[in-house]
Amino acid sequence: MAPSRWSWSRLIGWDSHPSHDHRQWDLHQSRNRLLPSHRDEPIVSAIPAEDVTKIAMRIRYLIEECVPCELSEDQITQPHSRVITRKVVQAAKEAGGTDHGACVVFCLLIAKRWFKHQALAELWDADLHLIRAKACEMIAKYIIEGEDNMTYLFHHVLLKRYSVISDGGPTHPVNVVEKAVDLHALPVIASSGYQKCTSYLWRGWLVQDENDPSSFIDYKHRDSTSFWPHLDPDRMRAPIYQHSFQLLISIIYLVLYTIAINTINKDGELDVIEIILYIFTAGFILDELTKFYKAGYHILGFWNAFNNTLYAILVVSLALRFVALGYSVDTHEELHKKYNGLSYSFLALASPMFYGRLLLYLDTMRFFGAMLVVLKVMMKESLIFFALLIGVMVGFLQAFIGMDTAEDGATDATLFILQAMVNAVMQSPDFSGFERFDRPFGIILYYIFTFVVMVILLNILIALYNSAYGDIYENADDEYLALFAQKTMQFVRAPDENVFIAPFNLIEIFFLIIPFEWWLPKDKYEALNDTAMGIIYSPLLIVAAFFEVKTAKEIRFNRKRGEADDDTIEEWEELQDQVDFEGDGWAKKVCDVKSNVEEEPAVIEVRKLRAELDELKSMLKSLTNSLEAKKTDGEDSSLI
Repeated sequence: MAPSRWSWSRLIGWDSHPSHDHRQWDLHQSRNRLLPSHRDEPIVSAIPAEDVTKIAMRIRYLIEECVPCELSEDQITQPHSRVITRKVVQAAKEAGGTDHGACVVFCLLIAKRWFKHQALAELWDADLHLIRAKACEMIAKYIIEGEDNMTYLFHHVLLKRYSVISDGGPTHPVNVVEKAVDLHALPVIASSGYQKCTSYLWRGWLVQDENDPSSFIDYKHRDSTSFWPHLDPDRMRAPIYQHSFQLLISIIYLVLYTIAINTINKDGELDVIEIILYIFTAGFILDELTKFYKAGYHILGFWNAFNNTLYAILVVSLALRFVALGYSVDTHEELHKKYNGLSYSFLALASPMFYGRLLLYLDTMRFFGAMLVVLKVMMKESLIFFALLIGVMVGFLQAFIGMDTAEDGATDATLFILQAMVNAVMQSPDFSGFERFDRPFGIILYYIFTFVVMVILLNILIALYNSAYGDIYENADDEYLALFAQKTMQFVRAPDENVFIAPFNLIEIFFLIIPFEWWLPKDKYEALNDTAMGIIYSPLLIVAAFFEVKTAKEIRFNRKRGEADDDTIEEWEELQDQVDFEGDGWAKKVCDVKSNVEEEPAVIEVRKLRAELDELKSMLKSLTNSLEAKKTDGEDSSLI
C-alpha cells in the first residue's frame, strides 16, 4: 500500500518538522506489533491511563489470590473449572466499577502480559506465572462470551483504545482486538464475540471513524439495497476487498513471470511483458520500504524476508540484463550472451518463490492457514538446529583445514572439505577423499562429524519439527482463527488515507503526490484521489457492490426476524416456528433424563447424602422435641 499524505511528505523530505511522539509506538510491550495506524490527530485512551493501570493491578491481585500455587492447565481451561468459577469472573467484571467496566478485558490482557514477563524474569516460578497468564485469558474469554449486548461489546469492550502507564508515561492506545493478536491470546481470539467482531471488520461493516480515529462506527450503507451507494472507493478499505485485489494482483504477477521465463529473448532486449513484470516488482519493493520506514524492523517477519529475497533476485536479474545490453552483440558477443544467460538464470531461480508466494494470500483458507502456522513455527525451531550446526561445522572445518595445511603446507582442499561437509548434512557423506588427510586422523574425524550431524543434530531437528507440528495441530482451529485475526488487523491498522495497493502505489506517487499534493487544496486533492481509486478499482467495486446489495437484502430479512445481521438459516432452523417442545412435553422429558455435567458425580452424590442427613437430623430433632413435650405433659398431669 502507498503511504498517507503526511508520511509521504516526510519520506521525500517536504516535512522537516514532524511532530511524532515515539513513546506511542510502545515497542517494548508489543514486540510483534503490526503496522500501526496513522491519523493527523493523536489517538488518546478512552479512559485515563492511570485508571486503566489501577484496574489492571486489581485484576492481577485477583488472579494471584485465585491461583495461589502451581496448577495443571486443565484445571484452568476445563469447562466449569473449580478455579475460574462464575464468582471469579463476576469479580473480575466488577474490577472496573460502574464507570470503567468496558476496559476490564483489556486489563486482563495487560495482566497476562505482566505475568508472561514475570515468568521470564523469575524462572523459578515460571510455571506459576504462566498458569496465571492462562487464567487471565480464560476470564477474558468468559466475559466476552457472556456479553449479550453486541453493540456494547464491539464499540466499547473490543474496539475502544486504552493505554496503561509504562516508564512514567502512557503507552500507545490499542484495543482488545489488536492486543489479543499482539499477545497471541488464543482463548480470547477464539471466543465467539471476538470472532464476530473480526468478521464485521473483515467485511467492512465496522470502520474507523474519520472524525475520531480511536472509535469504530457501523458502515451506514450496510442494509442499503441500492446499487450506487456501494460504488464508493472508500470501500476498498475493507480487508476483504484489499485481500481479494492483492490475490488478483499476485495471480497476474505470476502469469507475467510465467510468460517472461518461457519467452527468452536471445538478443537481451526487454519486451512488454518483462517491463510490466519489473514495474510490478518496483511497486512491491516500494511498498515494503514504506512499511519498514513507518513501523521499523518490528514489522519484519517470515513473509517479508521471503518477498524481499524474491525481489532481490529479480533486481539482480534486471541489473544483469542491463549489463548484457551494455555489450554490443557485434563486438562483444560472448560477454553479451554470458550476462544475458545469467540474467535468465536468476529469473529462473525465482520460480519456486513465485509459486510459494501465493500461499501468502491463501492463508484465509483453514487448510493453508494452519499449514502456514506450522511452517512459521518450524522455521523458528530451525534456528536452534542451525546455531548448533554452524558451531559444529566451524570447529570441524578448522580441524580439516589444519590437517590439509600440515600435509603439504597449502590449503588447496578447502572447497572439497566444504562440499563434503554439506553433503554430510544432506545425508550423503563422501568418505573417499579424507583418507589422505593425515591418515588415519582425517577419516576418523570425518566419521565423527558425520555421526554428530546425521545421528544427533538431524534427530534434534526432527524432534523439534514433531513438537511444533503437534503443538499447532492440537489447537489448529484456534491457530487458524488467530492467523485470520492477524491478517484482518494488518488491513485495519494500515496507515493509508487512500488505499493504493501495489503496484498502483506508483500511480499515487508519480501522478498524484508529486505533481498535485503540495499545491492542490485538501478537499480537491481528496476528490482527485477518490476519482483515481474509482477508476483503478472500478471492476472490483462493481462486483463488490453487486454482492453487497445481495447481502443488504439478507440483512434486512434478518432484522425483520429480530436476528443478527450476519445470521443464516440452517436446516434445523427452517421449521423452528412450527415446533413447541414445552407444549408437547418434550422439554420436561429431556430435563428429566439429562445429566448434570457442571459438577462431578461424586459431588452430586455427596450433596444428596448431605440433604438426606439434614432431613434425618430434622426428623430426630422433631422426634426429640415431641418426646420432651410428652414428658413435660406427663409430669404436669402427675402433679395435678
